[in-house]
Amino acid sequence: MGGFFGAISHKNCIYDVFFGTDYHSHLGTRRGGMAIYDKELGFQRQIHNIENTPFRTKFESDLAKFKGNAGIGAISDSDPQPLLIRSHLGLFAIATVGRINNADELVEKTFSGPGHQFMAMSSGQVNSTELTAALINRCNNLVDGIHYAQEVIDGSCSILLLTPNSIIAARDKVGRLPILVGKNADGCCVSFESFAYHKLGYENIYELGPGEIVEVTADGVKQLSAPGDKMKICAFLWTYYGYPNSNYEGRNVEVMRVRNGEIMARQEEEQGTLPDVDYVAGVPDSGIPHAIGYANQTHKTFARPFVKYTPTWSRSFIPSNQEIRNLVAEMKQIPVPELIQDKKLLFVDDSIVRGTQLRETVEFLYNSGAKEVHMRSACPPIMYGCKYLNFSRSNSEMELLTRRVIQNLEGNVGQQHVDEYADPKTERGQCMLKAICQEMGFDSLGYQSLDGLLEAIGLDRDKVCTYCWTGEE
Repeated sequence: MGGFFGAISHKNCIYDVFFGTDYHSHLGTRRGGMAIYDKELGFQRQIHNIENTPFRTKFESDLAKFKGNAGIGAISDSDPQPLLIRSHLGLFAIATVGRINNADELVEKTFSGPGHQFMAMSSGQVNSTELTAALINRCNNLVDGIHYAQEVIDGSCSILLLTPNSIIAARDKVGRLPILVGKNADGCCVSFESFAYHKLGYENIYELGPGEIVEVTADGVKQLSAPGDKMKICAFLWTYYGYPNSNYEGRNVEVMRVRNGEIMARQEEEQGTLPDVDYVAGVPDSGIPHAIGYANQTHKTFARPFVKYTPTWSRSFIPSNQEIRNLVAEMKQIPVPELIQDKKLLFVDDSIVRGTQLRETVEFLYNSGAKEVHMRSACPPIMYGCKYLNFSRSNSEMELLTRRVIQNLEGNVGQQHVDEYADPKTERGQCMLKAICQEMGFDSLGYQSLDGLLEAIGLDRDKVCTYCWTGEE
């Protein structure tokens, strides 16, 4: 994934950019960067690798070197950014969040002639933020360029530009991710997460619509391009990667998660599938509020049979190697034996994607003396890899637990009946649940229904992207 933050003020705003960007660290674990503008010093920029060290630690020593009344920062799970761009449109810094599926095609068709070049990253791939800037620069002004870039990009792209006079923010064309604007007595800020600027003393003044482009100065917000009619905001903002304190489209993340757990439990009560357990627990951290809602609805005791060890694992350190990721996940989990030994436990997780770490968790619980382990997913079965955002490291749909199980059950024939497998009321759906239980060691497994999830979010279902569950755009 990734996130960005920008601030522009009548006074020095370095610390606002620093802390505002740091508050997006839960969205990415690879690169962090800041670009600052000062009328005397011009543009200043720094990018660091944050795979093993948090953003804040890497950038603390840079703050004394920065000076300016405007700046943007980015947390990225892929490309180093923000980038400084010089073109016929002037000198500006750019940060992006999204995914470009047709990057090779755009480079080949649009920039393969003489006189064009891109800096390649170590992987050989083009930096998607640089590609976005190159697309913008094909037009005669920034607004037309942003429209052009978003139109030709297959995927999604939200953009933050820092110019000598303002910050220009553009939400992706169907609003899969949010962009919000805050204001205080000295200036304005632009953010992915609303809590980031609330903590810094800014108040809400504006939330961009899908495809909308605005110019932000220290004095306020000016619309440069009106929003479109179609919105498809990502549902996973609420279920998984959004921070609990944040609001998107007026819906708070923590409130949604608790409500989601209540709805899931209510549906189980109506269906008569509620197991008899000693404790209801959440898989830390984002599964916990879903579990609280589940426990509240069922009047089962909420507990924390294991906790994450945060003093040395204080951030979402996600190595690229799966074996090391599993080891790190295991090292984080510290049991509370008194809440596990001979107990029947029901865990709620925010989602089940590949299932690799979850299998390790179940083994860890049984090795710690659990009598039964029941698992609930706070969202429907994930059947399709996201093609709009980089929130999952899955490179193939066959990496998804559900698709692997379907392949084992019916081979390629089963892949033609994904909709049936996603529905627990069908014979195929029941077969998939039983097969996952056998593979993972669950005593029972349940998924939140799509209707229940959308009820918890509270937006019109036509405005929410559910592609990873339904395969429908």
